[in-house]
Amino acid sequence: MRANPRETKFGRMTVGQVMEKNVQSGRKDTSAEMLASYMMEGFGSVPIVDETGRLVGIVSEFDLLKALRQGRKLQEVTAGEIMSCRPVSATQNMDLVTLIDVLQNNHLIRVPVVDATGKLIGIVARRDVLRGYLQAGE
Repeated sequence: MRANPRETKFGRMTVGQVMEKNVQSGRKDTSAEMLASYMMEGFGSVPIVDETGRLVGIVSEFDLLKALRQGRKLQEVTAGEIMSCRPVSATQNMDLVTLIDVLQNNHLIRVPVVDATGKLIGIVARRDVLRGYLQAGE
């Protein structure tokens, strides 16, 4: 018989416990070439924030590839031109079981984490969830 995952140590863990707090972000005027350089450092997508730090979009590797496929030069393209607006996000209090649903239902690898005002405070990836599971010792 399977246990309810929310009743396990892992199921009670929150996004805030496993998220990466040191997030590389960009602004709407950040060049796509700069975003590509961030992605070479291991970020598969870069959250885009406004002047107050609020999440306004996200640029993924797919967005950069689409621009390249269109024959555009990344140094001439801005994040604002190619970003996905209103990206899926998580909160630090969201439990990891709910986060798994968010990731799977939206076919995502990672999502930005925002506070109650929409300010970017972290990013969480599928591997962070797996790390949390291993740390929980289930």
